[in-house]
Amino acid sequence: MSGNGALAGLVVLDMTRVLAGPFAGMMLADLGADVIKVEEAGKGADERHLGPFKNGESAYFMNLNRNKKGVTVNLKSAKGKELFRALVKTADVVLENYRPGTMEKLGLGYEELRQINPRLVYAAVSGFGHYGPYKDRPGYDIISQAMSGLMSTTGWADGEPTRTGTAMGDVLGGLSVAIGILAALRHRDATGQGQKVDVALVDSAVASLEIINMIYLVEGRIPQRIGNRYESTYPYDSFKATDGSLVIGTANDKLWQILCKEMDRPDLATKEEWARVRDRVREHAAVKIEVENWTKQHPVAELVDRLLAAGVPAAPIYDIAQVVADPHIGGAREMFVDIEHPVAGKMKITGSHIKLSETPTSIRKPSPALGENNSEIYGGRLGLSEAELQVLKDEKVI
Repeated sequence: MSGNGALAGLVVLDMTRVLAGPFAGMMLADLGADVIKVEEAGKGADERHLGPFKNGESAYFMNLNRNKKGVTVNLKSAKGKELFRALVKTADVVLENYRPGTMEKLGLGYEELRQINPRLVYAAVSGFGHYGPYKDRPGYDIISQAMSGLMSTTGWADGEPTRTGTAMGDVLGGLSVAIGILAALRHRDATGQGQKVDVALVDSAVASLEIINMIYLVEGRIPQRIGNRYESTYPYDSFKATDGSLVIGTANDKLWQILCKEMDRPDLATKEEWARVRDRVREHAAVKIEVENWTKQHPVAELVDRLLAAGVPAAPIYDIAQVVADPHIGGAREMFVDIEHPVAGKMKITGSHIKLSETPTSIRKPSPALGENNSEIYGGRLGLSEAELQVLKDEKVI
């Protein structure tokens, strides 16, 4: 179901499973692309079996595969490969997240597929990428967080290296491969030449470490776990209040001056040892004591309102229930939207975070049932008759 979005008319064969690849396909579909979820015949994608569930349907799957059509195929069979190659001839993008070498063993790797569709953008997202000494290693999100250095800098100083609260390596990989696809399509549209997009979860997580990388590369220092504090500016941290905690982001000297005024501490504003950002970073422990002596006397809401009114970035620390109920995030920005699923019924899923003024994203249909669009795609796109489709079904090709 191609919409009127920015990517309307773009055909994507999404062969991916679990998170990174489906997340990329989801974004392309939300932007209007005609994304066809290609699943293993008789089994389906792995994420169909991941909770939470509603009426027996995976909410994990429903969220990541909204707006997509669904077909099944047995790529280990000769007829299945023939079907897939026929689809590739009609497609703009193939998106896969198999372990490197898997598609080549099937005779469906980039070099083979580009022969039948030179304009094809072939996008692969994997744990370690398609070249290098680790390319054959399996890779999930937790592997990328561990080997990128992300876990080593997440958590508290006296705690263990910590995985982030969500699968950030997968999400970063999905975002990265989506960007790579759009760049490759831009090149394709200008030159007529397709190409391969190779994204590794580990690389994506490494790229996200920004200042952590540069501290080591420039200073030779290995950053450690520092809780909610930021390495490059201070006060930029969480602080205790009478009824919980809040975060305050005084990222520059001007904001520090305003914060001192709100704290009624002009002596801190003129304290020479804390005059510059680098000084406050060096003296962060002492600075935190002074700021927290003030925040501990007030409730979170009062502190946030007061600081925001003064122009100092501050926020409460939400749980997900508060995020959903928030009038800006869950309301005006529509980060949670209602859908009607034929089995799960009416439910909320995560909305699109990309807002376009002229070609807005949209959630046009729920995720597909297994093989839901076999007749439409194989019949309408490839011209197969119902009798031919029934034979393929009986032979367990689709």
